[in-house]
Order: sequence, then C-alpha cells, then structure tokens
Amino acid sequence: MKALVYDAPYELTVHDVPQPTINTDEVLIHVAYSGICGSELSGFEGKNSLRKPPLIMGHEFSGLIAEIGQQAAVIRPDLQIGSRVTANPLVTCGQCEYCLTGHQQLCAKRKLLSAALPGSNAEYVAVAAVNVLLLPDNISMTTAALTEPMACAVHTARVVSPQPGETALVVGAGPIGLMTVQALAVYGLKTIYCADLNAERLAMVESIGAVPVNLKEWTGSVDIAVDAVGATSTRLSCAKAVRAGGRVVWVGLHEAESSLPINDLIRREIVSYGSFAYNPLDFKVALDSLASGRFALRPEWTRIEPLSAGKACFEELLHGSSVAKIWLQPGELS
Repeated sequence: MKALVYDAPYELTVHDVPQPTINTDEVLIHVAYSGICGSELSGFEGKNSLRKPPLIMGHEFSGLIAEIGQQAAVIRPDLQIGSRVTANPLVTCGQCEYCLTGHQQLCAKRKLLSAALPGSNAEYVAVAAVNVLLLPDNISMTTAALTEPMACAVHTARVVSPQPGETALVVGAGPIGLMTVQALAVYGLKTIYCADLNAERLAMVESIGAVPVNLKEWTGSVDIAVDAVGATSTRLSCAKAVRAGGRVVWVGLHEAESSLPINDLIRREIVSYGSFAYNPLDFKVALDSLASGRFALRPEWTRIEPLSAGKACFEELLHGSSVAKIWLQPGELS
C-alpha cells in the first residue's frame, strides 16, 4: 500500500509499504481522509519525543472497514465490511484503575496511532475493534475525520467545568482552539475571547461567536484561560490573563518545558489543569455533536490534498496556513 512515512526531521515521503496484517481483535480500515494534527507538526520538526522515524503518522481519520478479525467479529457484531467508521486512536489496556474508572487517557500502557503504532496517513490502518465508531448516516466522511480533535476539545471543556456567565480566553485558533471555543460555549459562558497571530484564523473565531483579541494590546482578565498552542509565550499569556482564583488549562504540547511565574500563581490561587486526549465518552459526544451540526469547521476553513502533497502540507501548516484543517486523501475508495 501507499503510505506517507516520516523518515527524518522535515522529511516525509510516500513509500510502498506492506499492508497491515490485523490481529484477531482488530479491523482493517481503508482510509478515506486523514487529518494533520498540531502534535504531528512538532513531530515533523523532530521536536516530539513520542514520534521516532521511520513512522506513519495520522490519527484523525475516517474510512471503510475492509477486513474484520475473527475475535473482532464476536466483540463487535455490528461492524460489517464496508461500514463507514472513524476510530479512537488511543489504545489502552482496559484493565487498570484508570481504564476501569473512565480515565483511559491516563493509562500507563496507552499507545497512540501515529506515535507508538502506525497511523492513518496510509491507504489502510489497523485498529482495535473496541475503538471503532460507526458513523451516523447524516455525517460526511470529512466531518467524521474531525471527531478526534473535537474529542480533545470536549474533554478540555469537561475538565475545567465552566459555569454559566463565566468568561474564557482560548489562546490559539488552530483546529483545537476553534473547537474548544465551541465546546466551551455549550456551557453558557458570558464571553469567550480567542487570540491568534493569524488574521484569517481570527476571522474564523469571530464567525463562531468568540471575540478576537491581540494579546499584545488586550488587558482583560477571565475566569478560564486555555492554552491551545503549548509555547512558553502562550503559556505565560494564559497565566497572566486569568483572574485571581481562576483556572488555567494546559492543552498544547508544542514545547516540552516552560518557565512559569509560580509565586504569582500561588499568591493568586490559580487552579491549573492539564488536559490530555479524551476518554471514550468524550469521543462519542464529539461524534454525535458533529453529526448534529452543533460543532463544525466550515468547509472554507478546510482543504483536501492527496497523500503525495503531505510534506508540502506539513510545511504550510507550520508557517501559518490560512486554513484550519488539511485532510490527506490516501486514495479513492472503491
């Protein structure tokens, strides 16, 4: 099969590689669309410790079931050859305390497609049957490929427990930032501000009801600040923007370490949350909300490119693309 392989920092090449051989509890998915994630951009730069070449990245995807393992057919009798699906790419043990209490994203044995496991930037990807979600009839295959990043946003909003009438700032208007704005709005916040350096992204923010701001000029304070970038500068901006007694949520993973004004955070009693990935319920909520139209990225904010354009797409997104999401299309579905 054709696959876009991360060969070395800043090197992505389409190779002919063996088609995955599925385990008995897995299904093989013929990939329709595979989105490019911000965490993979840092991997492309060689700055992500989880992504070591050679590697097939990609974990936001949709497709059709091409093969079903013998045990998978028993576990998931609702899955059929040709079923339209997406999948939770976070594989966990299912037996630890975290898995048994609905915190699968904290499982010590977790493995992610596009990091520890081959991902979806290929014609086919193998996925555990328990992680597969059937698509509602009214959702497109492109929109379904947004389920994974939308699940991250749903989880972030749930972690911080917004209250009606509160205010929030989301720093970063990439896909996660745009989706986090939408996820927070469900809780009835009074005002949601959003900051980004990209003018086209700020226009997107305004169209979904948030207030675009320039952090260099903005002097407001909020109850909740969400860092959806993960750079030292954006983390500092969130720490500065939140009011005394407020909450900060760290989501972005761009930089591994940052220096923060801890004494100031202590004196103002700032509550700090990390928000990583999602649990299966977050994933289901995300898919249902996308299918209902409650959450969306507008078509003009997205683009579809062939797998062969993968390297150019990664480079474009690194340097401030005017679109929020690029989907790679490994090949035509039969």
